[in-house]
Amino acid sequence: MHAQLLQPAFVDPVLDAQRSFRAALKALAEPGLIQHLPAAPHLDGLAPATYALCLALLDVDTPLWLAPGFDTPLIRANLAFHCGCPLAARREEAAFALLGEPDLLDLSGFDHGNDRYPDQSCTLLVQLAALDAGRGLLWRGPGIQAQRSVALPLPPAFWLERQRREAFPRGLDVLFSAGDQLLGLPRSTRITQEHA
Repeated sequence: MHAQLLQPAFVDPVLDAQRSFRAALKALAEPGLIQHLPAAPHLDGLAPATYALCLALLDVDTPLWLAPGFDTPLIRANLAFHCGCPLAARREEAAFALLGEPDLLDLSGFDHGNDRYPDQSCTLLVQLAALDAGRGLLWRGPGIQAQRSVALPLPPAFWLERQRREAFPRGLDVLFSAGDQLLGLPRSTRITQEHA
């Protein structure tokens, strides 16, 4: 590993990791509400919130699958050094997966858990350019009082792909990130179109 590839991580590793972990839990507990990570660090190729999620959630027991757009020597070196997470060669082996918008049209291969251990599914960390620049969709389910309008800039094919693969309690939880913001989409959330 080349030392020049290594970049700083959290300024206060324990406190910042705890803050980021709590923000991730809050994002999944309150689906569709944007959470802010003000102390998120910077790493080329990763939004600060994406990097903060990696630092808070990944360790030696959480194999990570990298989509090709994130599979760079810089990202590999820093995640290996700061998180110690093994990189999964196959989607089926991953506890977490780092994806961008182009990777969302095919979610095959990721572990959806099983009826006995639905919590053993893969969690998707999805980096976007923004979290509020798309067409509004209505979200319903646990953590949402009645319904919530969310405007993630995602292609309609993603929602069809997600729907096709959902078999609650099995499924994929998603954390979307952009800049220093994140937003959660747990498997229990139901999505419908807004009616004009």
